[in-house]
Amino acid sequence: MAKGGFPKGMGNMGGMGAGNMNQMLKQAKKMQEQMMKMQEEMEEKVYEATAGGGAVSVKVSGKKELREINITPEVVDPDDVEMLQDLIIAAVNEAMRKADESSADEMSRLTGGLNIPGLF
Repeated sequence: MAKGGFPKGMGNMGGMGAGNMNQMLKQAKKMQEQMMKMQEEMEEKVYEATAGGGAVSVKVSGKKELREINITPEVVDPDDVEMLQDLIIAAVNEAMRKADESSADEMSRLTGGLNIPGLF
């Protein structure tokens, strides 16, 4: 190793000046603020899905909380409870899928398509 301690250019973070580092930190802070705002907005959104040709409809929030279930009386058959259960499960799963997809789309827009581990 040379007498200077660091190889040429390493003492100043590979040529990255303090101005560049400050700019990166400002950009990271701005992105973090945008992400927090976007997350709050996404949590307030409501996603709706139906099953059985509209016999069952559900609404879930962006927080993935079930908000509403509507069941048409015609689909309620005491002799076929399993069908009703299947319709409810299908509608809830579809609404959750919509919420996930929307969240991923919004995050992709913000990050420019970068896949950053730990984000949603």
